[in-house]
Amino acid sequence: MDLVKDEALVKKLLEENEEFKKLYNEHLELEEKIAEIDKKHFLTADEEAERKRLQKIKLAGKDRMFEIIKAYQSKN
Repeated sequence: MDLVKDEALVKKLLEENEEFKKLYNEHLELEEKIAEIDKKHFLTADEEAERKRLQKIKLAGKDRMFEIIKAYQSKN
């Protein structure tokens, strides 16, 4: 995952911050779902809409994870 280069910080947040852990796991699940859709050679309109919906959710979660990281870094 390309969230931050500091893997130790991510591990620490995964252990200490429930919201971050939930968002991280959701991010991984969404990546898998999008990868499954991307395996298809042709997407129906519904599949394309679902792919875009999943990407938006994934991006919103990633943005929130960055906010948590920034808040943590500013405290320390």
